[in-house]
Amino acid sequence: MPSSRIERASGSNLPKFGQRHILVILGLFGFANVYAMRVNLSVAIVDMVDNSNSSKHRGETHFDWDENTQGNILGAFFYGYVLTQLPGGRMAELVGGKWLFGGGVLITSIFTLLTPIAAKQSIYLFYAVRVIEGLGEGVTFPATMAIIAKWATPEERSRFVSTIFAGSSLGTVISMPISGLLCDYVNWESVFYVFGVLGVVWFVFWAYFVYDSPEVHPRISQAEKQYIITSLIECESSKPSSIPWKAILTSAPVWAITATHVTQNFGYYVLLTELPSYMKNILHFDIKSNAFLSALPYLLMWAVSMSVSHMVDYVISAKTLSRDLARKLSNSTATLVPALALLGVAFSGHSKILSVTLLCAAVGANGFIYSGEMAAMIDIGNNFAGSLMGFINALGNTMGFIAPKVTGLLTNNHNDIPHWQIVFLIAAGVYWIGNLVFLVYGSSDEQPWNRQTNVTGKIQDTVDSETRRDQRTLST
Repeated sequence: MPSSRIERASGSNLPKFGQRHILVILGLFGFANVYAMRVNLSVAIVDMVDNSNSSKHRGETHFDWDENTQGNILGAFFYGYVLTQLPGGRMAELVGGKWLFGGGVLITSIFTLLTPIAAKQSIYLFYAVRVIEGLGEGVTFPATMAIIAKWATPEERSRFVSTIFAGSSLGTVISMPISGLLCDYVNWESVFYVFGVLGVVWFVFWAYFVYDSPEVHPRISQAEKQYIITSLIECESSKPSSIPWKAILTSAPVWAITATHVTQNFGYYVLLTELPSYMKNILHFDIKSNAFLSALPYLLMWAVSMSVSHMVDYVISAKTLSRDLARKLSNSTATLVPALALLGVAFSGHSKILSVTLLCAAVGANGFIYSGEMAAMIDIGNNFAGSLMGFINALGNTMGFIAPKVTGLLTNNHNDIPHWQIVFLIAAGVYWIGNLVFLVYGSSDEQPWNRQTNVTGKIQDTVDSETRRDQRTLST
């Protein structure tokens, strides 16, 4: 394979742990912070409206918000989140993703610190703070995808995408139990102070260690830099000067990825934002147990995503499975297993053990998604990975306010098993539809619009790719 020839030609000087791995680790913790600050409200809001706890923490403020209002509060974040997706992706491609991603997390951290003040002043000020947090986080996914496109070789793509974005699961795992403990032993306000400070601290490390590309990194080894550049030079050498929107918007694989991304997000956000309420109101766990059990499925998702990505990269590089089949199998597992599990939850009644087991299966299987449609976004068009992620994720994250809204409307004044059954049945059906579209129309093959084309309509490739790789490698 060309990749193996490059690696052998690079010699033993290629570090096993290099600057690209530092980027991945900091990216993972960056997303852990992003999701911790996003989902901590899902736990804290249970205590914020629970007046029975007011005697434990004297002077603590509580709020009279019904289920519909809580759904609106949880969904407010996503109104800002979808607005900066597309411009964030394109900006990252043009000027680099380092400061865009870092700045997005920093803004979210600052406004997380301001959350208690805003909530006490006015519900509308609280809405505004959550929208601004969404604006800050909206650039994080597309900016990161643009960075990965500059740092991840094709053979490392699944691992890098999965490891960094698995930080979202890790952040949820960390945030939910810690938020529960803070609510139980301190107060709900401390939840926002703790995670806001952690986000600011992370930004300092990100600013020092991370750079937009190997070419501008001052501490990267020559062997590692040449290894990455040589692996990516073929498609980047014929990158179009402007983004080919017409070709992208008429591309069937783009819309197939979009369909499964949107539908997967609906099911995921039903679980992410509403699981603590389901645990409390239907399964009757106290807030501390609620937080730990709500986090358990995401611990499984993190473990699954980390292990599966290595397996997928291996079977693709060994040609055991084609890249296309590996992506579709991963995506099907990430959507159909949750769909079946949610059908089981819908009819499990008040059985705590069965419900928690099925919810673990539903969320845990989502760990396959990063090796499925998420990696396919880079496969089909790595030169425009930021814009693709921005466009697709903007549509996908409309589910961030639609899912809580639908759940709130169905369960408001009807917080019982029959109405939660409807919620889970809808989510299961949506999962199935999106994956079916991806199986039929999806692809992981690089699309013609990713590169310049000549008069025959074929991808421009004036020099044999392997010869070009070897020439650049030998020059080192």
